Amino acid sequence: MAKTTLIDKLAILSDAAKYDASCASSGSTRRDSMATKGIGSTEGSGICHAYAPDGRCISLLKILMTNFCVYDCVYCVNRSSSNVPRARFSVEEVVTLTMEFYKRNYIEGLFLSSGIIRSSDYTMEEMVRIARKLRLEENFAGYIHLKTIPDASPALIEEAGLFADRLSINIELPTDLTLEALAPEKNPRDIRRSMGHLRAKIEEHKGEAKDRRKPRRFSPGGQSTQMIVGADDSDDAAVLMRSENLYGNFHLKRVYYSAFSPIPDGSSRLPLAKPPLMREHRLYQADWLMRFYGFERGEIVSGGTDGMLDLAIDPKLAWALKNRDRFPVDVNRADREALLRVPGFGTRAVNRILSTRRHRTLRLDDVARLCQSVDKVRPFVTALDWSPGGTTDEEALRQRFLPKTRAASAQMELF
Repeated sequence: MAKTTLIDKLAILSDAAKYDASCASSGSTRRDSMATKGIGSTEGSGICHAYAPDGRCISLLKILMTNFCVYDCVYCVNRSSSNVPRARFSVEEVVTLTMEFYKRNYIEGLFLSSGIIRSSDYTMEEMVRIARKLRLEENFAGYIHLKTIPDASPALIEEAGLFADRLSINIELPTDLTLEALAPEKNPRDIRRSMGHLRAKIEEHKGEAKDRRKPRRFSPGGQSTQMIVGADDSDDAAVLMRSENLYGNFHLKRVYYSAFSPIPDGSSRLPLAKPPLMREHRLYQADWLMRFYGFERGEIVSGGTDGMLDLAIDPKLAWALKNRDRFPVDVNRADREALLRVPGFGTRAVNRILSTRRHRTLRLDDVARLCQSVDKVRPFVTALDWSPGGTTDEEALRQRFLPKTRAASAQMELF
């Protein structure tokens, strides 16, 4: 049998990592590094693009340490019973790849996950070794995100947090029942216990004075998780209920949603078709509303009989159409909370409105300059020279926005 080359391994293990959506690097400050200007060519296996809160595009080497796994999770293409090509990086190979890509300015960081080999502790120990060598031996100043193993030793996870900018533990599925059914080796209580331990350690290290002689404070980018959507019959209300619980109990930086993708030789317990990609998109929008716009989960999914978000229009617009009595909102008098609920107003637009109206009374033209889509805003606001007039039938107004919503469906934020 021919020996597997490093390039072959990279092709297999970067492709295997594509199912993990939680590789954004938001939440951690930029490190001083040898590559502080621009990003070079990013063609090739293993390089993914993520976006920081300030809009910067960040390139990460996104790989699995190995796609061998002792677990047999029904929904996972790398499950133990799956007939897929297998590969495994050594610790030294991951370190070499990361440093070579980084020196060439191809990447700004590493996202590392892994299948479970031998045991959870053994796997976690190998991942920690990679992070430790990068930081202490290679003086790597880039971003590191480690996908931790829920039932690994707390001591190993704590050590991982000393070298990683962010840690994450996948919650996997919206309910404990479906996780136990589709991933029998995984225990929902272990996952939550590990999340709770991470939260405690992150909070313990907050506010510590920075000491350049020691590793950075524990996981400064916090922790995140990922949920697979569409592998079971959970509706959007159940998905958002789980997210609401995770944010409240574990102070997560982010919940990522990954639309289920049918896998080769899949179990009969799995759907034959993947869910609409728009469902994943709408969940991200709903998640954004809960985190940054002051919406409660019950407001976002209320009014429907099936617990699903409207795929045709974004969730803020859907809420506004069902709550016409809350509009129009006076852009010159309304408080921040009311303005954030106006379709077409994002957080930046609201901040600009609040700042500008201190100096002058806003007209509709002013509003148009401060937001991205005045046509979307127009039916929901009043200004010095503008009032939407009589009420508009909910369905007629909804139909007015359908073509624009479809055209803009590729955008992450339609608020």
